[in-house]
Amino acid sequence: MNNQDQSLIFEISTPGRIGFSLPEMDVEAVSIEDILPAEYIREEAAELPEVSELDIMRHYTALSHRNHGVDSGFYPLGSCTMKYNPKINENVARINGFAHIHPYQDEAVVQGALELMYDLQEHLIEITGMDQVTLQPAAGAHGEWTGLMMIRAFHEANGDSARTKVIVPDSAHGTNPASATVAGFETVTVKSNEYGLVDLEDLKRVVGPDTAALMLTNPNTLGLFEENILEMAEIIHSAGGKLYYDGANLNAVLSKARPGDMGFDVVHLNLHKTFTGPHGGGGPGSGPVGVKSELIRFLPKPLVAEKDGTFFLDYDRPESIGRVKPYYGNFGINVRAYTYIRSMGPDGLKAVTENAVINANYMMRRLAPFYDLPFDRHCKHEFVLSGKRQKKLGVRTLDIAKRLLDFGYHPPTIYFPLNVEECMMIEPTETESKETLDAFIEAMIQIAKEAEETPEIVQEAPHTTVIKRLDETLAARKPVLRYQA
Repeated sequence: MNNQDQSLIFEISTPGRIGFSLPEMDVEAVSIEDILPAEYIREEAAELPEVSELDIMRHYTALSHRNHGVDSGFYPLGSCTMKYNPKINENVARINGFAHIHPYQDEAVVQGALELMYDLQEHLIEITGMDQVTLQPAAGAHGEWTGLMMIRAFHEANGDSARTKVIVPDSAHGTNPASATVAGFETVTVKSNEYGLVDLEDLKRVVGPDTAALMLTNPNTLGLFEENILEMAEIIHSAGGKLYYDGANLNAVLSKARPGDMGFDVVHLNLHKTFTGPHGGGGPGSGPVGVKSELIRFLPKPLVAEKDGTFFLDYDRPESIGRVKPYYGNFGINVRAYTYIRSMGPDGLKAVTENAVINANYMMRRLAPFYDLPFDRHCKHEFVLSGKRQKKLGVRTLDIAKRLLDFGYHPPTIYFPLNVEECMMIEPTETESKETLDAFIEAMIQIAKEAEETPEIVQEAPHTTVIKRLDETLAARKPVLRYQA
């Protein structure tokens, strides 16, 4: 890396330089005043750096080298399934017939795209055990809200307006209570027992005639399979509520178990996690929602349908909760997910689950002697460790996460779930080799030894990154919006 790699783009700015080169215009120039109303035109030029095209390319290339991503290194972000995205998915999504169509085209000329969406719905129905699926929601949390709005519509259609509460486990994803609140519900917390599973007695205590639904992830956010799921479903259904499945952890049960067979009424899927759509940085995503038969009439419209071999968008849905996204979902991510499902097949998807579970258990057992293991039992696709032992030595889980940056690893999820002190949630996924897992394990073991012998090395980490440790609270509350010389 050259010296400019350490500089801000404004610091290498030189007046008069431009970052592009275009041939001389051979048409008459048009004034910006002829295009935009005066109130939208700047009175002063924007404060932009002035650099050459070569310098701007080097600047962005240097920035890309500092990024963490699945293609550049191990990314063990627990509960987010950051696994490799096969490049065949990208190739298929770029086929002209998929990449260059427009949602306003007549249905007759986009039959291929509509057939793909319909077929994807059918595959997701089979994978989840649901009766119908919508591809419209744009991400997981959007799918949560969509599912909850359908549950709300169901209760209202039955004249059951007293069902105002959604039960959420204390180990749930943070989006669960947030989605319930946005959908107009109150949230009620149900506790975990000493085994990391939903406490059935506490569930019986909080459920009642005001229960609209229980939001649940299985395996849960601790990476543990809810062994009493059928009894939980009976408790909720007997009270008149619905069971909602957060699909963020579906990677742990593909072709092994189906939410619909466990008693769930609604499920959302993260195509950008389980089904290898690229994600990070806020998007793009795709959060299809599947429902059992009695909720089909409330699905968002339009729904991709088929009649006599012709595919169409069905808007004739009078009880629908309405459209939840412009057009029909993130089509490019749906194409990638469809490609993944078709290329893997049932046996391939089953191998995904088996390898994800083997990788997680292997890593958990190798790290257990060096960190506290809150739940000493087989995990599924992810597991949690606790840094309580290191905390007694003056090293926090945050310090461990920062030290991992010196080894070139993006840290795992930390301090979540909240019911585990000094928590680290690690998900290796099925796409990582044993060599990669071993290298990460050795880094974690070295950090544990440093916490005992030279804790200041961990406390002051990272040492090798361009930017040292930030005051993250201050950075969030007072972001730097622009460079000032």
